[in-house]
Amino acid sequence: MSKQKPIPGRDGNRYVPFDERTGESSVVFFTRDLSEEGLKKIYDRVSSALCGKVAVKLHTGEAEGPNIIPRPWVRELLASRLPEATIIETNTYYKGSRYTTEDHRKTLAINGWTFCPVDITDEHGVAALPVKGGKWFTEMHVGESMLNYDSMLVLTHFKGHIRGGFGGSNKNIGIGCADGRIGKGEIHSGIIPWDIREEELMERISESTKATIDFFAPHVCYINVMRNMSVSCDCEGPKAEPVVTPDVGILASLDILAVDNACMDLIYNLPDGGGKAMVERVETRHGLRQLSYMKELGMGNDRYTLIDLDNGDAVVTAAEAVRDVKPEWKPDRYNVFWGRNRH
Repeated sequence: MSKQKPIPGRDGNRYVPFDERTGESSVVFFTRDLSEEGLKKIYDRVSSALCGKVAVKLHTGEAEGPNIIPRPWVRELLASRLPEATIIETNTYYKGSRYTTEDHRKTLAINGWTFCPVDITDEHGVAALPVKGGKWFTEMHVGESMLNYDSMLVLTHFKGHIRGGFGGSNKNIGIGCADGRIGKGEIHSGIIPWDIREEELMERISESTKATIDFFAPHVCYINVMRNMSVSCDCEGPKAEPVVTPDVGILASLDILAVDNACMDLIYNLPDGGGKAMVERVETRHGLRQLSYMKELGMGNDRYTLIDLDNGDAVVTAAEAVRDVKPEWKPDRYNVFWGRNRH
């Protein structure tokens, strides 16, 4: 931790439209195909970043969680594209079904994550990674065995979050790679447990993320799945708020800021008020500070070229990408089996 108390930024509740952003652009790929095939198709556009021993950072969810990425999609992706990969996770800071390694492994079995190795990276210890250019941290504590990997696929269920406003790739790494006791405590707690909120929380999450992606750079890529987007995180399991935001598609990039920003742009551009619930959750938690602070830290670009894989790689705007999305959410076949994640 730095010795002097920094001052958090502001305006985490203010959305900056695309046309008001400045700077360079990155490429973000987009498909509406929410299926195993869609996931493989978009993975192929960013997989060149991966090499050697691959870690797949996935939020595997609390027991019986209804909204996590369907297990069959991930099983098919790994079987066909990454047969030697390992899913990585960490234990939680809160006392749920993944608080201890023993309970975490039971939860993995309940949710069906049994088709490939799962490394709970803080099971045997923690490691410290430097935070370059941070104002809250000089280092962040992560699961020790994460450092055994050469590259990382960040496979994220994009959704809301009770404290962070939204959970994209930034949250998946920033909280999800920090170890369950030290690192997550550094992010969430100051004088008393769980007292860090709003802009300060978003900045701490982002600095934690930066430590991990700097470690793996340039061998890291990001996929965000915009499906079953409750305003609640998957850490709330079956207690998550009902889904009302319509499904959108899958996005991928080599730029973490670009892909998270593109997802938020799609939410803000959903027609007929389809994004209202998510927008309210994000703005009331000042979650947009995740995006502006990632830009300040030099973690990526908030401008991007959106490539529509469903229409011959046409360049589209966020509004064009979602113009045909109906405002009502409808469950798919993966919302009906036992545990709502088994097939």
